[in-house]
Amino acid sequence: MVQSETREFQAEVKQLLDLMVHSLYSNKDVFLRELISNSSDALDRLRFEQVTNPELRSSKDLSIRLEPKEADRTLAIIDNGIGMSRQEVIDHLGTIAKSGTKDFLGALKKGDPNTLAPELIGQFGVGFYASFMVADKVEVVTRRAGETTATRWVSEGAGSYTLEDAERDEFGTTITLHLKPVDEENSLRDYTSEYTLKDIVKRYSDFVAYPIKMQTWKDKGKAGTKVFEDETLNSMKAIWARSKDEVKPEEYKEFYKHIAHDWNEPLTHIPIKIEGTFEAQGILYLPSKAPFDLYHPEMKRGVQLYVKRVFIMDECKELLPTYLRFVKGVVDAQDLSLNVSREILQQSRQIQVIRKQLIKKVFDTLDTMAKDSPDQFDAFWAQFGPVLKEGLVNAPAAEKQRILAILKAKSTHDAAKETSLDAYIERSKPDQKAIYYLTGTAIETLRKSPHLEAFQAKGYEVLLFTDHVDELWLEQGAEYREKPFKSVSKGQADLTTEDEQKEAEKALEEKGQALKNLLAALRVRLQEDVKEVRLSSRLMTSPVCLVSDESDMTPQMERILQQLGQNAPKVKRILELNPNHAIVTKLQKVFEADEKSSIIDDYAQLLYGQAILAEGSELKDPVKFAQLVSDLMVRAV
Repeated sequence: MVQSETREFQAEVKQLLDLMVHSLYSNKDVFLRELISNSSDALDRLRFEQVTNPELRSSKDLSIRLEPKEADRTLAIIDNGIGMSRQEVIDHLGTIAKSGTKDFLGALKKGDPNTLAPELIGQFGVGFYASFMVADKVEVVTRRAGETTATRWVSEGAGSYTLEDAERDEFGTTITLHLKPVDEENSLRDYTSEYTLKDIVKRYSDFVAYPIKMQTWKDKGKAGTKVFEDETLNSMKAIWARSKDEVKPEEYKEFYKHIAHDWNEPLTHIPIKIEGTFEAQGILYLPSKAPFDLYHPEMKRGVQLYVKRVFIMDECKELLPTYLRFVKGVVDAQDLSLNVSREILQQSRQIQVIRKQLIKKVFDTLDTMAKDSPDQFDAFWAQFGPVLKEGLVNAPAAEKQRILAILKAKSTHDAAKETSLDAYIERSKPDQKAIYYLTGTAIETLRKSPHLEAFQAKGYEVLLFTDHVDELWLEQGAEYREKPFKSVSKGQADLTTEDEQKEAEKALEEKGQALKNLLAALRVRLQEDVKEVRLSSRLMTSPVCLVSDESDMTPQMERILQQLGQNAPKVKRILELNPNHAIVTKLQKVFEADEKSSIIDDYAQLLYGQAILAEGSELKDPVKFAQLVSDLMVRAV
């Protein structure tokens, strides 16, 4: 006797269904992902029960089938999994947010702790109701493995559903969606279209472990001859879940091109395996070429996130920091705290652990590459070094140290090669207490900078930085292997022993006494631009340079802030003169003859302008400077 009854949904169904249909999912295509995930769960549960109950085994291969019918505007999702009894249908389809999968896992945990739970996807019990985003009516026919009768469940999502006995040749579940009309404005595609279904399966369910089949038209080679044939829509090849011995190098490269949309081959790949209280697998790639939008705010970044081979999101930004945004790949977590729509990650310890492990694996790979394949690493640094250095601005201290350990920079040691910090320290003088550096906009300008003269004369190596980001992290007081970074363009140049320093200070003081009136006169004439004029201990051949106090902002930092639209306060710097240069000696004689000579005014502007040009900065009034140079040339001829 056929039993039929109508029941009301439990909970506030109308409000919950309205939430699911209109708000919960940002992309309506995911309804198929959810139904395929449920079918995959049902197949997993059947395989699990077959271990202890061989009678449940079937001669047919476990699979998921899609059956679209364009004329009827229906789409059926069919599996030969565990199925449901009548009571299970009431429990799991009649109550919103009651998950059979979650109950099943809970029951396992209460039983034998050594029991191996199957890999189950569903956790929330609401994915099934995503069907009502695309369907006016949903019909489910299901038969529990081990039972002879089936149950039909039908609902239009209006607050009630009907139940009746049904027939089904084998155990499993068939979900038939009576589709709404196509409405592109509201993102309702034609879900009877072969192309649309293939596209959705490829995007969301390509790595589901069971074949997802559909009959498609096949050309048999004869003119006009086509027949329906079964086609498997998903690859089932989760490359990250396979043994390294099973995957060919070409497969790694092809998978990279597939997920990164990059025609270039990757520099290397990084297998990911996390074990412990929870598990995750994956594969990361370091690209060989920087994408064109690497520095654009709109750049797509982050690895793809899967949960048990089911695609969750394309850009999981929580898993890697911004300074590693060039890293591509996939992370497949076995048990991750998502919200009910599976679209947004909740903040959780799991995310932080995975993030920490991914960062560690990337740096371990870069460390190995820098040691074992220096040419390959140099090629990587040329493409991504500036981005990686962004982490020196705001990353945790431990990550900053890992970046510094692989950092490469040009230096005064070898014009042809960049150096690591470890190599720099190995070459440094035994009593050297700092890592000396100079920043600017062009490497050739830095190599000729007057600031380097004393350091080169005494054999001190200086690192040269030209990336915009260098100003930001160096200004924060960076340190590596207990050696602070010290700018050669700031403060006094302290390059001597204590005795040598006392002797040098005494000689400079004597010179200063002889030139103090000239220095004061120059200071008055340049008071709008400099805060002090003094004699230099760093200049050997050049007549003049500009230096900053230790706490002052550099000119490069001023320019960066201006480019960001911020009104950076003008910082007056110190003009240093070489006490042994002929210009200073002759200017002193002019000053002694006539303290009010116009030549003092002109030379004050010329010396300041020369210092500006020598550091690669722009003159405030280049026309006036050019006129002064012309006048000087006329007098000299």
